[in-house]
Parts: sequence; C-alpha cells; structure tokens
Amino acid sequence: MQILLILLVVAGGMGLSVEAGLLGPLGSEVGELWATFSIFGVGAALTFLLMLFFSPRNSPSFFAQPPLLLLGGILGPVYVVILTLAAPAIGIAMTMIGILAGQVFKSLIIDHYGLFGTPHRKIDVKRITALLFIVAALVLMAKG
Repeated sequence: MQILLILLVVAGGMGLSVEAGLLGPLGSEVGELWATFSIFGVGAALTFLLMLFFSPRNSPSFFAQPPLLLLGGILGPVYVVILTLAAPAIGIAMTMIGILAGQVFKSLIIDHYGLFGTPHRKIDVKRITALLFIVAALVLMAKG
C-alpha cells in the first residue's frame, strides 16, 4: 500500500509541474490573480460535482471544523500565485525544486513536532541529508 501511495504522490507532483507550466502563459494573458482564480474556480466546480456523487451524505459539517483546519484555503491561492509568477521567470524545474525544498523543510518541522495532529517523526541524519540534497539541486540549478 505504501508503494501505491508513493506513486500517487509522485503523479500528483507531476501534475503540479504541468499546472505550473499552464499557469505562466495563462497569467501573462489574463493576469496572475485571474489565472489563480480560474484554477480554483474550475477546481471548485469539479470538486463540487465529485462531492455530489461520491461524498457521504452524513459527513460532519464543514462549518463545525476548527478555523485552523481551513488555513489551506488561504495557503493554496498564495502557492498558485507564486507558481504563476515564478515559473515563467525562473523555469518550471527551478520553481518546482524551490517549492520542494520549502515543502520538505517545513514538513520535517511539522513531522518532528507532530503539529496539526500528525504523528511524530523525529528529524534524523537521513532526513537532514535528504533535505541537503534537495538544497544542493536548487543551488546547482541556479548556477546553470
């Protein structure tokens, strides 16, 4: 099951690279904020349709959730605006490696402290080494 989930997140990462590639040209045509809005508008419509057919009818109320859990609704558009601005300027590969470096760095902290109710996974030498390799890739890409 773990291999399947790893393949799934790799495929998701590939999708983000495609999204970054599409956002740059869209942003240059309609503006970065309109491009971001279009991505979330289409995504919201698709998610709504999926919810109509596949979501359990007796799920807990969205509005009863702690506000902290809804923070992703703010972080998502910020992330997409960054993709829209950065990808055309520095390239998709450099953008994705930078995003990855930030994600892994923050993820190590979240795992280490078990933030947001996640299981504790201590930072160790292997995890730091992996982060350093990602940072090295970022530096090498910037030099090229």
